Amino acid sequence: MVKMHVLSVLVENRAGTLSRVAGLFSRRGFNIDSLTVGETEGKDVSRMTIAVFGDDAVLEQIVKQLEKLVDVISIRRLDDESSIKREIMLIKVKSNEQNRSAIVEVAAIFRSRVIDISASTITIEATGSFGKLDGLLQLLRPYGILELARTGLVALERGPKVLSKDG
Repeated sequence: MVKMHVLSVLVENRAGTLSRVAGLFSRRGFNIDSLTVGETEGKDVSRMTIAVFGDDAVLEQIVKQLEKLVDVISIRRLDDESSIKREIMLIKVKSNEQNRSAIVEVAAIFRSRVIDISASTITIEATGSFGKLDGLLQLLRPYGILELARTGLVALERGPKVLSKDG
């Protein structure tokens, strides 16, 4: 069954690591649907959160290929029940005096924040799951979305489990 898989990958924080990981995906013909990278609590290690669509066989192949890379320290598949997944989105929407309050109300329903208002636009910051953000976009589209920026998925396991250098 094809579905979204999320991998949390600890890698060495050095030049070329991102390029090697991305190259692995492109050489194998896999598409990365979301990729975020940032330092962890230790400056020598970065965490990559990689989202890919595919079946379990595709995921298994991806994990095996990632494990072969020298820069990869540890990998864990994050399932929906035992992980927290979020994304940040900035949306600039057309607005005027007549529809401004309606747009602000939609943002409030989704617990989003209005971070900028001009005479002709409203910019909203939203945080949440893919589904929540897509729902917000669906309600804002009729007003006219002028610009959109999404961070990509970030995720951690719930509870005491920790992805570390020791696996």
